[in-house]
Amino acid sequence: MTTMAGRVRVSGPVLHPRICAALTAVSCLVHLWLAATGHHQAWLGILMIGLAAVCVPCTVHIWRHSRVGALHQVTISALAMVGLHAVLLLGTGGSGHAHGGGPASNAVVSSGTVVSSGAAGLLLVIGLEITTALLAATLVARLRRRVAVVS
Repeated sequence: MTTMAGRVRVSGPVLHPRICAALTAVSCLVHLWLAATGHHQAWLGILMIGLAAVCVPCTVHIWRHSRVGALHQVTISALAMVGLHAVLLLGTGGSGHAHGGGPASNAVVSSGTVVSSGAAGLLLVIGLEITTALLAATLVARLRRRVAVVS
């Protein structure tokens, strides 16, 4: 299919890869923001910058071409982050992890329940990463189904 300008229009899903790429980009920006604000030790900041640098090319490949390899890498990375943050959450008894060698985050009241802001942050990160992994995995399934139907 071509457009009026003579460009070839993408025949596969468009919105799904764009949402997946945007969510991956948000994750990269969160890593960079956390590294820049100094909430963690220096070595963790450097690690977060490295993680963001690894994810940016995948974000571009997903946005432009919906490459299955990039989707697999994003899915695996997101699930690894879910596991890591779950260990941090559970390993501290739900009180959040310490930032920059300081004490754990303060507790806040949410719906009548005391939840630490560190735990709430970790739960938000876990939710973001689960959503990213789910979007990437379902996009792979859609692309494979499309290839099977065309063949």
